[in-house]
Amino acid sequence: MRNWFPILVFCLCVKSYAQLPVRIWEGTAVRAKSVTLTPFLAKAEGKPATAVIVCPGGSYCWHDMEVEGTEVAHWLQQNGISAFVLKYRVQGVLPYFTHSRLFVRGNRHPDMITDLQRAIQFVREHAQEYHINPHRLGLMGFSAGGHLVMSAAEFFKTDFLGAHGIKTSVSLRPDFVASIYPVVSFSHHDSHARSRRALLGEYRKFKRKMRDSLALEKHVPLDCPPVFLVNCQDDPVVKCHNSELLDSALTVQCINHCYIQYRTGGHGFGASTTKGTAESRAWKEDFFQWLDSLIL
Repeated sequence: MRNWFPILVFCLCVKSYAQLPVRIWEGTAVRAKSVTLTPFLAKAEGKPATAVIVCPGGSYCWHDMEVEGTEVAHWLQQNGISAFVLKYRVQGVLPYFTHSRLFVRGNRHPDMITDLQRAIQFVREHAQEYHINPHRLGLMGFSAGGHLVMSAAEFFKTDFLGAHGIKTSVSLRPDFVASIYPVVSFSHHDSHARSRRALLGEYRKFKRKMRDSLALEKHVPLDCPPVFLVNCQDDPVVKCHNSELLDSALTVQCINHCYIQYRTGGHGFGASTTKGTAESRAWKEDFFQWLDSLIL
């Protein structure tokens, strides 16, 4: 007779460590079933873990869920940090090609930052369940996701959840932010036009007031959380001047931050062990050194 006990134990273990997406808007009036938060919990040992909400890039049109999402989460998890990959609302492929938002609202600002604020609220409210430290909750974003996490760092005093009747008793201010080759300016001539259009919409992308309102270099607050900022000089997608503008704004406001500009690496390398260059892939080790230096 076959011994099923080892197989049963293996199945139970797999189930107990399964990373199942959570629909963070369930039970609310917000219709956003596509928005999910997937936990990648670090092995629980001793004190609660540091946690990071990961926002993949994709020009606010789609998500690079592998290289800038799950691969990032696995890397953080393997290094003792619990990660939560956020699939936030984006423009979508069909509206991108058809310009359908000329006729229907679709997804646009402030949907994306509202999703991220909801994720921050959810993780902090479930900190005990996930065995994470709610006072060591950071954000990490790539490209357009880098714009999103910096937006959350700059506009945390604006309660986007309140507009939907959602009250929160936890802080919406992240404890630190890592913005990797981010989109930054919507006003400068080096702005990433596709991200600007996707975030603002077909009409509002032409409005100077709207473009300025989401240009990150214009809105760094004095109480902005610490920032880790990385990009490459040879980035062919988001011009490197974006990060230079943000670095200057953070410096003017005396914000604790680390800016590293690599010569080579391009764009979209995420946590890959093969994409980019050996130089740019060093950002992962640089990030951990910076995080260890923070006093939170």
